[in-house]
Amino acid sequence: MLQVARLSPTLLGDAADLTAEFLAARLNPDGGFQDRDGASDLYYTVFGLEALTALQRELPAAEVRRYLERHDDPTGLDFVHTACLARCWADIGAAEEAPAAALVGHLETWRTPDGGYSQTGGADHGTAYGSFLALGAYEDLGVPLPAPDRLLDSLTALRAADGGYGNRPGSPAGLTPPTAAAVTLQRRLDRPADPQAVDWLRARHLPEGGFRASPAAPIPDLLSTATALHALAGAHAPLEPLREPCLDFVDSLWTNSGGFYGSWGDDVQDCEYTFYALLALGHLSL
Repeated sequence: MLQVARLSPTLLGDAADLTAEFLAARLNPDGGFQDRDGASDLYYTVFGLEALTALQRELPAAEVRRYLERHDDPTGLDFVHTACLARCWADIGAAEEAPAAALVGHLETWRTPDGGYSQTGGADHGTAYGSFLALGAYEDLGVPLPAPDRLLDSLTALRAADGGYGNRPGSPAGLTPPTAAAVTLQRRLDRPADPQAVDWLRARHLPEGGFRASPAAPIPDLLSTATALHALAGAHAPLEPLREPCLDFVDSLWTNSGGFYGSWGDDVQDCEYTFYALLALGHLSL
């Protein structure tokens, strides 16, 4: 994802400087990047670091390291923030300084009986999002994922009746981010991408640009657009027919503050959606 996002400046042009300034302004004095309320948060720190990396700017590694060191015991973190802590250490090039054994042990407490991972404690089935985060964390820490085939098999129960993937078994309709995560996990773990899921993702693209989160969603959003483009590109689906409409959509979410909104209905710009904009632009630059 970072390799592709690094291509985004070719489309941003001079606007890349404004976007970098927007991101730098989201860094708090304690070394964490701001959430949507201005508080430091590991989740948003991932996106702040990766967006600056995509723009090929120097990272505030020393400041961020001080913030990460406050989380030397991950057992008090939820699943998402545990995975984000691993990612942050990797993003600043210091994965060897992460408390790897504690992080892996804590992540495994969210492994579900079907072999997947869930961001909800005590769940009986994994989610595509949870499994995606777990695999990323293991890779960031340089630790082999236990029983990857069981993780992949857990995805089969998440296949919805319409060919996409949902958040729980037996869903009648899929959702774009979980479907994109499932397709990406399949590719990353050397299993062929589900062709029906690839077709399902392509069908979520709107002629006016962008991808919807579900067949029933009235408007597109940036998370769905970026993750769908990433999954489709990984499955070698042609993106050229989608290029101009998607570029128009991403452009419609940018302002001269340098950040991006998540959708036409959003009223807050943040590091997360700014990174997803850069990921989308990176794919659309190819």
